[in-house]
Amino acid sequence: MINEGVSVMSRKTLYELQAENVRKTYLFIVTFSLILFAIGYFFVWYFNWGLTGIVLLAIFIVLYNWIAYEQSDKIALASVGAIPAHPEEYYVLHNIVEEVALAAGIPKPNVYIMEESQPNAFATGKDPKHASVCVTTGLLQMMNREELQGVIAHEISHIRNRDILLMTVVAVVAGLIILLRDVMLRSMWWGMGESRRRDKNDNGAIILLIIGLIFSIIAPLIVLIIRSAISRQREYLADATGAYIVRDPYGLASALEKIGSYTRPMRVTSDATAHLFISNPFGRAEKLFATHPPIEERIKRLKSLTM
Repeated sequence: MINEGVSVMSRKTLYELQAENVRKTYLFIVTFSLILFAIGYFFVWYFNWGLTGIVLLAIFIVLYNWIAYEQSDKIALASVGAIPAHPEEYYVLHNIVEEVALAAGIPKPNVYIMEESQPNAFATGKDPKHASVCVTTGLLQMMNREELQGVIAHEISHIRNRDILLMTVVAVVAGLIILLRDVMLRSMWWGMGESRRRDKNDNGAIILLIIGLIFSIIAPLIVLIIRSAISRQREYLADATGAYIVRDPYGLASALEKIGSYTRPMRVTSDATAHLFISNPFGRAEKLFATHPPIEERIKRLKSLTM
């Protein structure tokens, strides 16, 4: 039996935390839709697109939110070059995923592989019926069966707790905001040329320009703050829940020790998707707005659990 504090968290994840994650996902979508509209409105004003631009902006935001909700898992998997793991070639991996999913009481998720030497893994999808687990080839090479089972149990916990929808939507929306930030800054720089110069002596126009610049800078920072808060809290819970599912905290603890000893950064990753992984894919310790808790602390908590 897991200690009392973890038991309370585990009971909460079954229903209350699932519902809470769904509510937070919708709140996140609404909040950042407003931020996207503010950033987009700057483009509409700057290029003088008028009412047509506002209508197109609104349509774009609605379509993007639909894509973020329905197709976010495919976007996340494609962004890191993940491919389906062949059942025969990766028989042991499929077997572990199936047995852990059965123990967790959810359907077996789709299984993907990343050609990457860094040992890492992540889960994505919108719900347990539409979920995927992805592991790197480096993880498979480095872990024994018990350690791999611990990692898979951690990712299955994210699926069961419905963390994956919120975490994946954050990744997709964060990616767009960071892209818009870069495009906006470049557009403002290029716009200084005669071909796009406008009369900006009007105080209102100058104020709007400043607001647009501020939004382009702080929007990704807001994403980073929320993403890091979500991820750090959920990683501890997924560690404990995964240990509960397989009745073994030491497999994941041992896996995290090996993962923590590997310091080379992942070849294919970005700030938008870093929080999805079981450990920091950049291979460096982060302090401010870190997307992952310290591995040492996670190992300590796992080893303190009693079954």
